[in-house]
Amino acid sequence: MSQQTFALPYRHPFAADNQYKKSVAYFSMEFAVDQALKIYSGGLGFLAGSHMRSVYGLKQNLIGIGMLWKYGYYDQGRKKDGSMEPEFHEKMYSYLVDTQIRFQIPIMGKNVWVAAYYLDPETFGSAPLFLLTTDTDGNDESTRAISYSLYDSDVTYKVAQCMVLGIGGARLLEALQYEPEVYHLNEAHAVSALFHLYKKYKKPAEVQKRVVFTTHTPEEAGNEKHDIHFLDQLGFFSGLDLETVRKISGISDDVFNHSLAALRLSHKANGVSKLHGEVSRKMWKSHPKIAPIGHVTNAQNNAYWVDPVLEEARLGKDIDAIVARKKALKKTLFKTVADQCGKLFDPDVLTIVWARRFAAYKRPDMLIWDLERFKKIMENTKQPVQVIWAGKPYPKDEGAIATFNHLFYLSHLFPNMAVLTGYELALSKLLKDGADIWLNTPVVTREASGTSGMTAAMNAALNLSTFDGWICEFAKDGHNAFLLPVAQGEDINKQDCDNLLKALESTVIPTYYNAPKKWQKMILNSMNDVSEPFSSDRMAREYYELLYS
Repeated sequence: MSQQTFALPYRHPFAADNQYKKSVAYFSMEFAVDQALKIYSGGLGFLAGSHMRSVYGLKQNLIGIGMLWKYGYYDQGRKKDGSMEPEFHEKMYSYLVDTQIRFQIPIMGKNVWVAAYYLDPETFGSAPLFLLTTDTDGNDESTRAISYSLYDSDVTYKVAQCMVLGIGGARLLEALQYEPEVYHLNEAHAVSALFHLYKKYKKPAEVQKRVVFTTHTPEEAGNEKHDIHFLDQLGFFSGLDLETVRKISGISDDVFNHSLAALRLSHKANGVSKLHGEVSRKMWKSHPKIAPIGHVTNAQNNAYWVDPVLEEARLGKDIDAIVARKKALKKTLFKTVADQCGKLFDPDVLTIVWARRFAAYKRPDMLIWDLERFKKIMENTKQPVQVIWAGKPYPKDEGAIATFNHLFYLSHLFPNMAVLTGYELALSKLLKDGADIWLNTPVVTREASGTSGMTAAMNAALNLSTFDGWICEFAKDGHNAFLLPVAQGEDINKQDCDNLLKALESTVIPTYYNAPKKWQKMILNSMNDVSEPFSSDRMAREYYELLYS
């Protein structure tokens, strides 16, 4: 790690634009600002990374506070038979600056040292980032391990990680002598910071007026909950007695709901799409005295994600240039397919990609649920298709890992089916550049926003999707995307699978091969429709206008 000196008190390194002078500290468990900095797992990190890049581009007065994970999330390796295996390798980053800031916070009955490293905004073109770690001198192995792996599967360690981000982040700001006007919690991971702030300001209203909260969880069961006595023993509440904790967080029983506490101790909150805002208001409406919940739809950073040749062709309405460039980008992706899978894909063939975090509700294997119909599509030589899967399950999610491996074993039967490992920023970019169809299959209302399809659309891929998340604000069936009808009644899985295969058989594949002009027009519509509304510059502006104002 770099040892350059770090001057205090901290001053934001670039002059803020007049519209964005209010100072903000943005707390997030993960940031995906560059492939080389592996401190993210999936969508939350991709979103935060794009946000931080727009902060830099717009010159907003915002700093990020996150965690420096020794092993990152995990490396997606392969076993001898080629199935996936989580691997944990130490990461070293010589470009991070050691701030020399060290402080202790009580966690798990021990005084744990926290060290702070700094990512200069010029390194990757992002907001300034402060990254916290317990892997530092003075800690024993058990407390060093708190910051080893993102989202530790051990509940005690996962809560301890949240405490380092929350309490540690608040303490870091004090050590920097930097008092932001706004504390922005991206998800409820850092909610422990609010109890530290309460000790400082003495009144809930003084905390609320400084805090805003972004929720990414569209169902009540998905929100983190723990026994309040367990949290108290870990030191989660910064020494406050439980009567006070209950009073200021609105928790009446022994189950501490992290999101509910964040909503109670914020003055504004937001969902991450229009639909998610509606779902969240409905979900929390029975709880009094919570922050009003609006929405700021997630978005992605065009400057980072968009292929410049495609963008120039879009602006010039040059369809021929888009088609030629897309073919070249497919060839580049197919080198990775050949390298990982030993299969040679054809750039003239319709290429379908499903790539994001492997989770049951996202239904990664829907395409193969009706295996006979899937085989017919895969074995059609007149209108051939190629299908690629990629994505990381949680390393302890045995069900999702089994789904990944089942797809991998099935791919042995088809020369036109590939399952790739290593789904991080770089592979994500390759897949979006090379996809013709970006397949999105979540159970409707369970995807708060989703963002992978945005960056695919920016790079001349068409979305084929269930009607959920950001898609509801973007997609017009047959104009800029292919939409599946919303399943009703009992067996929505069977309906969605039938509708997906029907769409492929009767609409998507025939349009690609029989109506190329229509396909090309849809691509241009899609690129134009996604460019501004789903740019993270728009999102970063809206946070200042709607949440920080």
